[in-house]
Amino acid sequence: MTSMQKKRLLNSENKQQLAKDIAVFDDPEKLKSVLNKLSWKILEVLSEQEMYPMEVARKLNLHEQKVYYHIRKLAKSGAIKVVREEEKKGAVAKYYKAAFPAMGIELPFGYQRINGFPSSCIDEKMKRFLSPFIEDCVFDGKIVVGSPDPHGPFKAKARDGHYAAFLTLFLGKLVDLPEDFPIKLDVDVKAEKEEDNNLILVGGPGTNLITQEFNKFLPIRFNMMPYEHGFLLGGLVSEKTQKVYSADNMGLIARIKNPCNKNKRVIVLAGNKAVGTKACVLALTKFWKKALKNFDDEKFAVVIQGFDLDGDGKVDSIEVLE
Repeated sequence: MTSMQKKRLLNSENKQQLAKDIAVFDDPEKLKSVLNKLSWKILEVLSEQEMYPMEVARKLNLHEQKVYYHIRKLAKSGAIKVVREEEKKGAVAKYYKAAFPAMGIELPFGYQRINGFPSSCIDEKMKRFLSPFIEDCVFDGKIVVGSPDPHGPFKAKARDGHYAAFLTLFLGKLVDLPEDFPIKLDVDVKAEKEEDNNLILVGGPGTNLITQEFNKFLPIRFNMMPYEHGFLLGGLVSEKTQKVYSADNMGLIARIKNPCNKNKRVIVLAGNKAVGTKACVLALTKFWKKALKNFDDEKFAVVIQGFDLDGDGKVDSIEVLE
């Protein structure tokens, strides 16, 4: 089809980003075939269901030859297309359907780069929370998960790294992919000395060595008590209230300056156990209005508790405890 270009039409509706194909006419003469009143009626009929010309003529109560004439023009312009053929009374009937759900005219100016945050998708607070991680609409940072192999002083195997997949699906709706693969294992980050990046750390200090390194800088931190084989974890302790949160389904969402580079930021999504990490990821991706309600500072932290409201044994809701 040379008379139209296929593009994508974006629309925001009910906090969802919707898209459909749109045919853009680049030849004004071809536009006449669509703007004709009768052609438009035929196009509307063929947008609802596929038909062959005789059926269209009967539906619109028109002479068959008149319908054939307009269908030929619509097909030539690319507005409709043959979707199947069927033999009828010794002849081949061609079934036509509208080729595009939208059509338009485009003038050659006015393109603007989308800022990476669909306006109806997230609120201003979430934009500010994530803004250090967005550079020219591209994700600028590393998402660090614990290694699934035994490692660290606990010789732990991380069981919460897969929650980063849900997080990246969420971020993928907001920004473009970077050139480099953004997800790293903690052991690789530690070996490559990449702590001066923007970092999103998924998993607590028991399974994520980078969370362990940054733990002492968090306003709500994990109580890591030394013992002969390394450390014991004693839950989360609030610097502000001195409260201790030790349940497995509790965790932490925090954002601080990267101590290795004050121009970079670190986000921590970590639980006392894997279920707590899951609660934190859900809090940021599905319940951010509640989780980030009090976000207005460079040094931010909240305690998240996960709940299973539908009784299927899986965390599906959260509460913010502090």
